[in-house]
Amino acid sequence: MCNRFASILLIALVLAAGVSHAQGTPLERGAELLLPFKKELKSALLAGLEQGPVEALGVCRDKAPEIADSLMQDGIRLGRSSHRLRNPDNTAPDWVRPLMQQYLDSDENLGPSIVALAEDQWGYAEPIVTQPLCLACHGEAVSPMIAERIEDLYPEDQAVGFAAGELRGVFWLEFPMSAAESR
Repeated sequence: MCNRFASILLIALVLAAGVSHAQGTPLERGAELLLPFKKELKSALLAGLEQGPVEALGVCRDKAPEIADSLMQDGIRLGRSSHRLRNPDNTAPDWVRPLMQQYLDSDENLGPSIVALAEDQWGYAEPIVTQPLCLACHGEAVSPMIAERIEDLYPEDQAVGFAAGELRGVFWLEFPMSAAESR
């Protein structure tokens, strides 16, 4: 009984050591650094949607870049992009495009990806899956009022016709590991 307990304890300690070591991986750092952007963007979108979907379009256009700009420091760059852009300013960096294509080509629910960009520089990408709430502005049946506002703001829009659960795009982040560790 004592040997069995000692074996279980040893296994638990080895697993715990692996978990604590893994918390410092570039993949986990990327997720941690992207989280404030996702939270602030979601909060701003929900506030905009309380005023109506037409107002929420303004949040995506104006507030999202402001939020991203406020978080870009210490060598960190971030944004969001899509294979079907609404705003051409959201064109993906070159390293993101193959990852986005992998997400599109896969039948599986893929998670975040990490790419070594240069010495001490990492790229992190995370899929954005279309949620039911997104369909008011990105779905197949967009109201005429929203469609008119989209046309005014984004005459070359390609970001409609999505269904819930489909890949809408990606969040992306570039960061130096040294800056990530100091946060």
